[in-house]
Amino acid sequence: MWCNQSEVTFMTLFIGLGNPESQYEETRHNIGFKVIDRLIDNFSARDISKNAFYGQLYRSTHSLFLKPTTYMNLSGKSALPVKQFFKIALDDVIVIHDDIDLPFGAVRFKRGGGHGGHNGLKSLDSHISKEYLRVRIGVGKPEYKSQVADYVLHDFSCEEQDTLPKLISHVAKACEVLIEEELLRVKSLYSLKSIEGL
Repeated sequence: MWCNQSEVTFMTLFIGLGNPESQYEETRHNIGFKVIDRLIDNFSARDISKNAFYGQLYRSTHSLFLKPTTYMNLSGKSALPVKQFFKIALDDVIVIHDDIDLPFGAVRFKRGGGHGGHNGLKSLDSHISKEYLRVRIGVGKPEYKSQVADYVLHDFSCEEQDTLPKLISHVAKACEVLIEEELLRVKSLYSLKSIEGL
């Protein structure tokens, strides 16, 4: 059994962006999923998924962790029903995603803004509006714009994979702190310019 809507108050909804299916598991586009997996482990969250949520949904005492199974460009189709069912305020929605405009290992936090061509953010914007909090994880970008789609759907390089666990741990810790602390303080403590900052 899971709780009734009326019993849920002051929940934080973490949404990790990515694509389902094993062939995408290690790709740059799926780093949001990897952070959510770490948070699920850290919080010992339990699976409360339902078909109506179009995703894998986990819950701890005061947080929800969502991995949409709609594929990236329909992420909002999963986020909206979860947000509505649990009556989550937009201020309490935190989206974790890859960002090609940041070098690999950079970490930034911001509320609202443009989608920068990211199809997952584009879908979220159209379903729940833009003013959610974003945890941006740099994955670098290819030399040519025409290579972007292929680049984000490829695995991290061997060198990047070596440092990825440390990066994921850092971002997961920042997300945990975001539940309790003001955004400005989290920015000052957990923003990174690159992986060398770890």
